[in-house]
Amino acid sequence: MTDYIGSGPYCYANSLAMMLGAGAPSPSTIEVLTGSPFGFEILGGGLPLFDPYGWDPDRGLDDAIALLGWTCERAGAEDDEQALARLRDALEAGPVLAGPVEFGLLRHLPGMTGPIGSDHFVAVLEIDGDLVRFHDPHGCPYATLPVPDFLASWRADTIGYRSTAYTMRSSFRRVREVAADDALRASLPAAAAWLRGRDLPVPAGTLGGAPGVLLLADQVAEGLKPEVRDHLAHFAIRVGARRLADAAAVLTRLGHPAAAAVATRQARLVGALQRDIVAGDMKPAAATLRLLAPTYAELAEALS
Repeated sequence: MTDYIGSGPYCYANSLAMMLGAGAPSPSTIEVLTGSPFGFEILGGGLPLFDPYGWDPDRGLDDAIALLGWTCERAGAEDDEQALARLRDALEAGPVLAGPVEFGLLRHLPGMTGPIGSDHFVAVLEIDGDLVRFHDPHGCPYATLPVPDFLASWRADTIGYRSTAYTMRSSFRRVREVAADDALRASLPAAAAWLRGRDLPVPAGTLGGAPGVLLLADQVAEGLKPEVRDHLAHFAIRVGARRLADAAAVLTRLGHPAAAAVATRQARLVGALQRDIVAGDMKPAAATLRLLAPTYAELAEALS
């Protein structure tokens, strides 16, 4: 197996790596620690995501931070004024991990003119006069936005899983020394639990694991709505294949060849969807999804 190295939509993993500074584990390691590779869900029966039933990046970040032996201060705010004041105070101690933010309101990015319901995370560096300066892991170091524009995005009104408006994590500090591979080993029971399914609140109609994948296969065979096809082509397949490729590399390194083999097969199947969905070849894409469906139970068994 050749490990994947390249770009991908790993915004919160990249942002957390920036927060942890020198000696931080790789974003690929952080991504696996969040639990994101270990499952599938179709939110509300209509939005497919290659992550576990009931999982979200906010929860995953908290898990990864704890597994790595770090802690931080986490806060939200009630309005723009309070959010800006808290951000200014937090920046006195160092960079701030801000998110979720609404991707479509990040107006430094081409084509972003309004909310699209897509989440994102950034590392805020400073407030310089009327500008917020931040590292945007979507390819934009030292990006800037006027304060009102940044606050509008950071409010995250359109992000369903947000627990607070203006969510930020700051004042990161290590509370115990944990090697990256030890953190990964400690995360495997949770990975198996994600794959088996957890009883967590989700939107009505949400399906996870094999039933969710099979529902998506039926939808693909019948013809996808344009917005779902775009979501798969521009985001979900790309991040899903990379997550699984990273999980396979981790499992190989930790000495779990059977689980690594399943994760590699999953990564190959999800990766193969990219061309078919973009080209509109829905019959082979549906067939690929039906091959993918039973692999989540197989991976849970291999990890057990």
